[in-house]
Amino acid sequence: MYRVQLNNFEGPLDLLLFFIKRDELDIYDIPISYITGQYLEYIHVMEEFDLDVASEFILMASMLMSIKAKMMLPREEDDSEELDESDPRYELVQRLLEYKRYKEMAIKMADIDEEARKRYMRGYPEADNVEQQASGEALKDVTLFDLISAFRKVLTDIERKRIVHKVDKVETSIEEQSEFVIHTLSKRGRQSFTELCVEITNRVVIVVTFLAVLEMIKEQQIDLFLEEDPTEFYVDLKPVDEIISA
Repeated sequence: MYRVQLNNFEGPLDLLLFFIKRDELDIYDIPISYITGQYLEYIHVMEEFDLDVASEFILMASMLMSIKAKMMLPREEDDSEELDESDPRYELVQRLLEYKRYKEMAIKMADIDEEARKRYMRGYPEADNVEQQASGEALKDVTLFDLISAFRKVLTDIERKRIVHKVDKVETSIEEQSEFVIHTLSKRGRQSFTELCVEITNRVVIVVTFLAVLEMIKEQQIDLFLEEDPTEFYVDLKPVDEIISA
């Protein structure tokens, strides 16, 4: 199995904010039972493709289960709609709000940095020739957890097609699958992750392909697109003008 260490890997608070945004939950009235189940399910998925699950994720899981247990205990009825310190969720909500503020500020600073980089270019290097030019605007607010949703969908689909269980030794690597992705995008243009894996019948190869896509997004070798369906994402080669200004 292959391990990839991503420097910008989101932490447990990112995962909780992802659930809150995706399901339009009230951050001041978090449904602990539901969000705990979603959180544990995603940890299992991350372990599925052997991505190191840091101890902070395990710590947050235990914290959620502790809150869930406290929420099941009888409490005095409070007519106040505001969350106070007596609520087991209070500390978690405060941490989420603080983290959310820092994250929003970091995004603003990154935008300022990007605008400043556009003013000073590194000369005029000759761009690589590709048979299929990229088009459209890549989304910048897609998280790792959005990609995990698509990854789960592809694995679920291949499980449904599998009739006979067969164990094969698969010789492949992230580098090989990265070349496969580049070659496919050069020939066909923008592709969904499902389309990239449509001819792949081995679960391990799909896992390695997903890790290769993550690494290429991190290294800004390809652009990422997300449609209305949260279980599908698309990748494409970077436009020539972006390669020139890089």
